[in-house]
Amino acid sequence: MNELIEKEKISPENKPTTQESIHQFLGKLKEKMKQVYHQRGDISKYSQQRGLPPFVLREIMECNPLSIGIPKAYGGRGAVMHENLALLEAASYESLALSLTFGINSALFLQPVGKYALEEAKAPVFKRFLEKQNMGGLMITEPDFGSDALNMQTRFQEANGQFHLQGKKHWAGLTGWADFWLLTARRQNSDGDLQRDIDFFICDVTQPNQGIKVEEFYDNLGLYQIPYGRNHIDVTIPKTHHLKPHSTGVKMMLDLLHRSRMQFPGMAMGFIHRIMDEAISHCKQRFVGGKSLISYDQVQERLSKLQASFTICSAMCANSAKKAGVENDLTGMGIEANAVKSVVTDLMQQAAQSLTQLVGAQAYKLSHLGGRGIVDSRPFQIFEGSNDILYAQISEGIVKQMRRMKEKNLFNFLKGFELTNRSADQLKDLFNFDLNLQLPQRKLVELGAVLGRVISMDMVHKLADDGFRSDLIEGGINMLHQEIQQTMSSFRLQTTDLVVVDYQDNSSWLKHSI
Repeated sequence: MNELIEKEKISPENKPTTQESIHQFLGKLKEKMKQVYHQRGDISKYSQQRGLPPFVLREIMECNPLSIGIPKAYGGRGAVMHENLALLEAASYESLALSLTFGINSALFLQPVGKYALEEAKAPVFKRFLEKQNMGGLMITEPDFGSDALNMQTRFQEANGQFHLQGKKHWAGLTGWADFWLLTARRQNSDGDLQRDIDFFICDVTQPNQGIKVEEFYDNLGLYQIPYGRNHIDVTIPKTHHLKPHSTGVKMMLDLLHRSRMQFPGMAMGFIHRIMDEAISHCKQRFVGGKSLISYDQVQERLSKLQASFTICSAMCANSAKKAGVENDLTGMGIEANAVKSVVTDLMQQAAQSLTQLVGAQAYKLSHLGGRGIVDSRPFQIFEGSNDILYAQISEGIVKQMRRMKEKNLFNFLKGFELTNRSADQLKDLFNFDLNLQLPQRKLVELGAVLGRVISMDMVHKLADDGFRSDLIEGGINMLHQEIQQTMSSFRLQTTDLVVVDYQDNSSWLKHSI
């Protein structure tokens, strides 16, 4: 078996010759996307239909874009983080759904397989990705356990060197399409109880007893080109396809999810860039009241914020390229990963809303980038951790550290915290107070939104250190400062309003108007 694995790894068809540069590689992909989306077909029409015409995905996959997520020893480009981010950016400039497809394959399947799978599993899996353009995804979420993933009920038992998994999974991107799945489950004890740890398994749906039944395809509001649904799991997985964590399964899942969240800026980068380009072009060409739309002050404000979002996202990409490689353990990077994912997805939704507002009624169509962008980017604020939850977790993480240090003054903490020390001084007036360490949840969410933007501001400062264009840096810093100030104003308001459940009595306006 080991000899076979070595042959798989170094066989001539797998071993790359002189590797072309990432710019050459992406240039070929961009040309192919131009052909299938604009010359041979129309992406605006594709975006109104479920799925994709077969030739579109087939021809794009002929460029072997997923080789970026495969180690060089198996014929790939090396799973280098800056290349993966660049791939996501190139794809999302044309199609956010295509970029998410690449992201699912790379961040949620290829990277964890490359890091945690046994050698017996890696070689044949990577070979099929390279030679047969196979795809893979991840199943964690269950109908009754979404954000509460640690209490998932999909279970497994081990017998005769195999694992029998049973359960339900839903909202896994590429439902019904992927050839491979990373399945998550908890070990079932002899008394029927489930252990607390999470295990991961590679499921090959082309093999006997590994087929996954799709019980229902969902009518997802956006991202029409990606299928989602509810799946029935009743599969038998060989022992060789059980991922091996470096410590616990939960820590492996955190490493995987934090790395995935750190790659969201790649998908956001091309999307925001395209929206900015479209908005500037429209406003230069459109005339209202006898003058160009771009000359109006409110329009300039919207465009400058789009450009600021472009800069902030660029800073996040540069940061992730340095920190999020598969060679690093991201288990303990929850605060930073949560900040990156939540802030950049807020920027995506704001950008789509802004373009739609600038264009007006013409953008209120699925065939228009603005309207489509609103529904396509909206789930990014929900999946892989709802932003409200992630913001609360950021605050909880900071408060925990402040308690440990016996520090109550928020400014003093941020000044010494590695993720915020570059920005703390310019925000001293906002943060120079003793923080209540027993905050209600709503205030944890607000504070997390603030802290996420302070962390983002630090990344922009570091991008400036690298020589990024200074006027764009200034715009990014200014927008973050404005958002921080606005949210802090809300944070200081001590509201404790609760829903009135039995509100029907004496609540009709008409009764009081007759």
